[in-house]
Order: sequence, then C-alpha cells, then structure tokens
Amino acid sequence: ANSSRCVSALDLPKSAVHQQAVTGGEEHGAAMTKAIRNTQTRLVTLAVGALVAATFLSGCGDPQPAPAEDKAREAALASEHSPTVGNAGAKVHIVEFLDPACGTCALFYPMVKGWMAEVPDDIRLSIRHVPFHDGVDYVVKILEASRNQDKYWETLETLLATQQSWVQNHVVQPDRVLPAIASVGLDVEQLEADMNSPEVLQRMEKDVADSKVLKVVATPEYFVNGRQLPSFGQEQLANLVREELQK
Repeated sequence: ANSSRCVSALDLPKSAVHQQAVTGGEEHGAAMTKAIRNTQTRLVTLAVGALVAATFLSGCGDPQPAPAEDKAREAALASEHSPTVGNAGAKVHIVEFLDPACGTCALFYPMVKGWMAEVPDDIRLSIRHVPFHDGVDYVVKILEASRNQDKYWETLETLLATQQSWVQNHVVQPDRVLPAIASVGLDVEQLEADMNSPEVLQRMEKDVADSKVLKVVATPEYFVNGRQLPSFGQEQLANLVREELQK
C-alpha cells in the first residue's frame, strides 16, 4: 500500500520543471529559426537536425553519474556519524532519511524494525534526520542530544509513538515534546545543555547537506545498499530489501 510522504517546501513538481524545459526549448528554437531564416536551406536543415538530436539525447534515459558524483553519493550514504542499529556486518544496510514529525515515517518505522527482528543478523539500519516540518529542528536536537545518554532509540521510538500529541496541523508544538518522552528517563538538564552543542549542530548540518547531495525531497526516503526506491510504497521497499537479502 502506498502512503503520502512529507515533502520539502523546496521540492518543485517534475511536471513544472518539464514544462519550463519545454517552454524554454520552444523559445530557443524560435529564436534560432529567426536567426537563420535567410541562410541556405542546407544549413537550416543541419541546424534543426542538430537541435532535434540534442533534445532527444538530453531527454532520453538517465545520464550515468560522473565519478565525482559517485564519490559524493557514496560519502553521503556512509552515515558514519549517524545512529545505527543492527549487525555491523549485515548483508543489507538500510539508510533512512526521516523527519520525526512525519506521519508516514511513524508508520514505516515499526515495519522496518519488524523485518530486522525476523533476520537480526542480516539487516542494519542507519537514521538520518531531515527537518521538513515547521519547528522540527527542536525535536531533532533532542534526538541528537539523547545519544549522549545512550537513549537515542528509546527517544526516537517514543517520539514516533506519541507523535499525535506533539504535532498539530503538521506543526511541532515544542512545549508538548518533553512531556511526551518523559517515560524515557532522560536527564533533562543534561539534554538541554547538549542540544546546542557544536557536535549536535554539526551532525544536523551533515544530515541536511547529505540529503541535498542525494536529492531527498520527501520523507521517509530509503536507500538499501545504496539503491534508492524506484517508487515509494511499503511493497516497493519490501521488494528492494528482499532482493538484497537474496543476493
């Protein structure tokens, strides 16, 4: 079953991008035609043919990433600074870009943890934070700071389970967050001191920067052994994990 995802406000629909490209191409073609109208017919034909060929080649297929792009993508997926759970030598490494205020993230997380419980030695999960919702930076700081008390996973799971109590109309209600995770047993004084530490801020900046390299525009977004979902959905994710497990 498919679920709607939480989308970045910076995400421009593909249809709009396509329309801009088409419109721009048409204007460029008209200008070229006007400029060469009085030249020889043979030159006009060659120019138009070249334009058509260039348009065809640029619009067909996915370009192969350059070596530099490959390296940047590999570095962004390494997730060495990120909270990770599971066998370090697991056959499958899932990297999830997650917004803690995202309702679909809250639905998918237990499903992934369930798969890990079924094959505990074969799946490893790393979490990256992308703050798409208003006010969610505060929650990400709590999550990152909770790592200093070795309570990250308890904090994350409690936040997702209580999400409806501290998110209202897709906006985080900061005064409701700490009461929602009181059962985790965090030292609040230490937590608040750590939330604005350079280490926490650097990890947050790294996640956002890597999400841009990987063109993450909605959450949850998954990469399974480096492979991004071809389309979003529970079945698609399950199939991708299954394929990697069977290799």
